[in-house]
Amino acid sequence: MIGVIFLILFFFGINQLIFGAYSKQYNFIDKNKLNLLYLYHSVFYGVYLWYAYNNPSDSKRYYKDVDHYSGDWLPIFGTGTEFMNFLTYPFTRLGFSYEMTMFAFSWFGFLGFFYAYLFFREKIPIRIVVFKKIDLFTLILFFPNMHFWTASLGKGSVIFLGLMMFTYAIVKPGPRWFLLGLGSIIIYLVRPHVFMFVAVGTVLGYMSGREKISFRRKFLIYAVLITGLILAKDQILAVVGLQGSDDLVGDFGEFSEKRTDDLSSAGSGVNMASYPLPLKLFTFWFRPLFIDAPNFLGIITSFENLIYLLLFFKILKKDFIRFLRKSPSLVKMSFVIFLSTSFAMTFVMSNLGIIMRQKSMVMYYIFFVIYYYLAEKKYYKILLRRKKIKARSERLNKKVDVATAQ
Repeated sequence: MIGVIFLILFFFGINQLIFGAYSKQYNFIDKNKLNLLYLYHSVFYGVYLWYAYNNPSDSKRYYKDVDHYSGDWLPIFGTGTEFMNFLTYPFTRLGFSYEMTMFAFSWFGFLGFFYAYLFFREKIPIRIVVFKKIDLFTLILFFPNMHFWTASLGKGSVIFLGLMMFTYAIVKPGPRWFLLGLGSIIIYLVRPHVFMFVAVGTVLGYMSGREKISFRRKFLIYAVLITGLILAKDQILAVVGLQGSDDLVGDFGEFSEKRTDDLSSAGSGVNMASYPLPLKLFTFWFRPLFIDAPNFLGIITSFENLIYLLLFFKILKKDFIRFLRKSPSLVKMSFVIFLSTSFAMTFVMSNLGIIMRQKSMVMYYIFFVIYYYLAEKKYYKILLRRKKIKARSERLNKKVDVATAQ
């Protein structure tokens, strides 16, 4: 416990250095809110630690496998679980206990929230209030389920950091090339198939965005991501055991059917094989929803899923398609990443526990789309109001001039 307290204070100090460095670049950095976010995230570390003590958890396996490993570090390098073992190795050799290692990875998850904070605030400076008096950005930052699955030794914390680091860096890929490369590598090494969705979403977003982007910038992004996809093709297909397949569509269908059967046999399984696509997507995005909550955690998640659903209703408007068609590349990129990942996951996810964990990777992308949509509508209302005030002022000035002339 003393070691964990030391790490909490140590990373708190590191956070202040990071906040200070970015404050020189941005005037919107709110250190008080970020420190509160760090404290909030640390509370969920404690919640997850309690959960891991009382339930099966991959975090115990990662730590145990590496702690008992007596070989060298580099030979265990790889993708997926191998990469998690590779990351865990240095902490065990430094003498970190299981609890300390958990907190170190929890801090990785917090850094993901920090880069999400930068991305949202940099691109959307307008404050949006939902449900009459709740600040939307604060609500997004403090969703419990997002913190729970990113506050432990596991793929969730690491890939969330990679995704948010990549998303923040892609705004200005030139100056932020290091973060862009590091984020891409992290995503690929943790979950190669997610890297594919991110790459495809980024390319499509930049191809169809409304803003003018230099050929050099587009070429750099396309070249890096397409080359990465080509090089990573076998590892991506290996995730579902399809490397060397001659019939990818048919073999993927068999894999997804078997995966669905395996997961639906678990305690919190749902038989999604016969669901139509809209219901599959609804299940992935918004379930459990009270009546099918598998446990107490599921009940808490149901409240959050209800908020997701209410936020989703805000874009079910006639003008949303028009907004999406004319939106900037980052909005389209976020929407494609969210939709393509969700679409793929619905074919292999049939366990509510796994769904709750997996969707935390991509929900911030749809939150960004919703936030941008609402901010743009508010911005146009402000412009219209200013235009009316200006017109009214001009009419009043004309009347005064006429009266003066008479």
